[in-house]
Amino acid sequence: MQRLDKIIASTGKWSRREVKNLVKQGKVLVNGLPARSAEEKADPEQAEIVVNGERLIWRQYTWVMLNKPAGYLSATEDGCGATVLDLLPQELQRQGLFPVGRLDKDTEGLLLLTNEGGLAHDLLSPRHHVDKVYYARVDGCLTQADCEAFEAGMTLDDGLVCQSAGLEILKAGEVSEAHVTLREGKFHQVKRMLAYRGKPVLYLERVRMGPLMLDSSLSRGEFRFLTEEEVEQLRNA
Repeated sequence: MQRLDKIIASTGKWSRREVKNLVKQGKVLVNGLPARSAEEKADPEQAEIVVNGERLIWRQYTWVMLNKPAGYLSATEDGCGATVLDLLPQELQRQGLFPVGRLDKDTEGLLLLTNEGGLAHDLLSPRHHVDKVYYARVDGCLTQADCEAFEAGMTLDDGLVCQSAGLEILKAGEVSEAHVTLREGKFHQVKRMLAYRGKPVLYLERVRMGPLMLDSSLSRGEFRFLTEEEVEQLRNA
């Protein structure tokens, strides 16, 4: 059981002060009856709550899949440029969402955002080995030797130790294409590993995180909520 103003304000659509005013105006219904006060308690999972004629959709945690475009920082705030939160409506920005991991400013594709800290931490922890798959277009001809180097793991010139990773060549030539699978997420790792092999990245897109593929129906900059089944898949991962 939670206070009514807390339940309603958690959606990000109304502040607690606004909820109190709506209750006074008789515009908040709980199971068909006008709420008596904003402090009234209800079970958010069981009660039918209607606010100003709109039925409330309550989530304990919010999970969003975003098709990130280039030019946005994977951060909650930045004084120098736009962040991925700027792509979301105000009601979601007020729910305390944060990116699950980071994509470089010029990297596109699948980015999850949530306000569930525990699961987000587990998905990023190297000990859980949750795969992250990227589509990369590189300058240079990828070879089997590159695949073997990724599989063996490598220590870069700057001392960065990279664990075993997957490299699947999709197209070889002067400009090659590949899928890169990481089981960790170090700073600029895909770009640094490919540059170490003499094949600098021209374009990078994340296409999968754990069991979730980037939704092909999402255009760049668009988002959707994860389904309950998808969230459960993340927990199982």
